[in-house]
Amino acid sequence: MKQENLLEVKQLRTEFFSSKTSSVTAVNEISFSIGKGEILGLVGESGCGKSVTSLSIMGLLTATSGKVTKGEVLFEGKDLLKISEKEMREIRGGEMSMIFQEPMSSLNPAMRIDKQMIEGIRLHTDLSKEEARKRAAEILAQVGIPDPERVLKNYPHQLSGGMSQRVMIAMAMSCQPKLLIADEPTTALDVTIQAQILDLMKKIQEEKGMSILMITHDLGVVAEMCTRAIVMYAGEIVEEAPIDELFNAPQHPYTKGLIASVPKLGSGVKVLPSIPGSVPDLSSLPSGCRFAPRCKYATEKCRAGKPELFEVGENHYSRCWLASEDRKGEK
Repeated sequence: MKQENLLEVKQLRTEFFSSKTSSVTAVNEISFSIGKGEILGLVGESGCGKSVTSLSIMGLLTATSGKVTKGEVLFEGKDLLKISEKEMREIRGGEMSMIFQEPMSSLNPAMRIDKQMIEGIRLHTDLSKEEARKRAAEILAQVGIPDPERVLKNYPHQLSGGMSQRVMIAMAMSCQPKLLIADEPTTALDVTIQAQILDLMKKIQEEKGMSILMITHDLGVVAEMCTRAIVMYAGEIVEEAPIDELFNAPQHPYTKGLIASVPKLGSGVKVLPSIPGSVPDLSSLPSGCRFAPRCKYATEKCRAGKPELFEVGENHYSRCWLASEDRKGEK
């Protein structure tokens, strides 16, 4: 039985404008879907377009020079790019929530935690102030915060990084969203706190049946949390596959490089391989395959022509000429 989709992103293109005629494309016509109750991983190096994708979905580009110039973002069949800002505010924080990368910069330093949480809860529910405060305390307890009443009275600077991240998760979960976008939710946290937060997110996801878009550069997080993953590079999707397939039979050279660079316990390898070079400048992208300048398998065909996203297996796609029909026999 085919899984019903909660979110469908179709041919999404996001550009950043430096003038009326000059722009760079940060997200280049990407398409993917998230099923109801699914955890989808979005992977890639910094600068590949992961966070811009999430901000485009949430409609949070208005304070930047960025603009979605093409595509559809269908949430339960409704195109979020065509609704009013008022309608989007009702969905954002209620039916869709986001955990941002840096909790200390996402929380208002001049407001106590209780005021920030209660304001969000009351905006999306019919609860009274006291009922909203009670729910805030309950969800803080659910995310593993001891003495939630005390924490509610604190300002963000009085909390540790791990505690701030838990507060951010609690705020995102307070209205029981159908979709949670988690942008590097464990960045800069120690491994113990990271494991606790990931376990917590998975537990709440299973209990509530919500969908999660897990944005990260950490393949270990993807392997632990996700059922399917998308690999992005220079604003494009270069590979998409179920988790087992992605790790056991990666098809794109970039994915292979990312997996090879992850340390493996007991492997005896002293120096980990790395991918040479860096993500290209979006204002001067190479012709042909965008990964070709860093790829050891690159040929003239790769530098001359841009590959499509080829189907290489069941629900497995790769943007590489090696995956095309005329090259399958050469792999």
